[in-house]
Amino acid sequence: MGKFRYTQDSGILTEKQRQFYEDNGYIVIKNNVSNVLLDNIRQRFLDICNGKVDTGFMTIMKDPSLIKHKHVKGEYLIHMVQNFLFDEVLSQYATDTAVTDVIASIIGSNVTAVQSMLFNKPPNSDPGASLHPLHQDLHYFPFRPAERMAASWTAMERVDESNGCLYVVPGSHKGDLHQHSYPNGFKKVLYHGVQNMEHLPKIHLVMEKGDTVFFHPLLLHGSGPNSTQGFRKAISCHFANSNCYFIDVKGTSQEYVSREIEILTAKQGFKLSFVDYWKSQCRLVRGAPGNLQVLDSHL
Repeated sequence: MGKFRYTQDSGILTEKQRQFYEDNGYIVIKNNVSNVLLDNIRQRFLDICNGKVDTGFMTIMKDPSLIKHKHVKGEYLIHMVQNFLFDEVLSQYATDTAVTDVIASIIGSNVTAVQSMLFNKPPNSDPGASLHPLHQDLHYFPFRPAERMAASWTAMERVDESNGCLYVVPGSHKGDLHQHSYPNGFKKVLYHGVQNMEHLPKIHLVMEKGDTVFFHPLLLHGSGPNSTQGFRKAISCHFANSNCYFIDVKGTSQEYVSREIEILTAKQGFKLSFVDYWKSQCRLVRGAPGNLQVLDSHL
């Protein structure tokens, strides 16, 4: 094995940046995504909130602590848009070369987007509903190897501790995949967390609009609540090298999440296995296709 395990020799990251990612499991690239693209994405999100867009395969999630307030609507209620890889506007983030150039430097030149989320933390949410517990993204994915997967997370406005910025546990990507479960308090669907690890030293990532953090799927991370009267918007995608392979999660810590996803998709009218659910989310964004093939419905 060479000097670098988690990044690739050919790419735009400098040796210093690669070493930082190797040691810490993440790297922040300042001014990574243009304001023009982020402004278009923000307007698309507002149009979705206001019912002006056919959401198709996208999943729209509302803040569970605000649903009971009938006067709270739109941007003040919706906290996530998920599975937007086939939306004509939001998908431009997943194919943006500013993002995929860095991703290719980490996972290789054949890049498949496997998950997509636009996060919105509205004001006046219960803190327990607004935060995201400490977790590892690999918990949700039935493909490997982890070293050929990475996430991008871009601030759509300034994010800091007051409005719920990300925090990370540096170096935790070198550990194992931990058991995940629902935290106490508000139960947001699929917002699982790792318990009894909040004591670990964390770094809060204060970021400006357009800054992007790229990180390993085993990195322990989370975010705090929004305690301001403004919003906290961010857009994120997970990527995998197209030659990653699917695994059987039966008998592992991931069996729990696989059952939950299969139940949820069945309720939505799609009877899919855990693997086929993820195939339905995938979109090739760079290079040649591989094992992560999409279902016919998106061809």
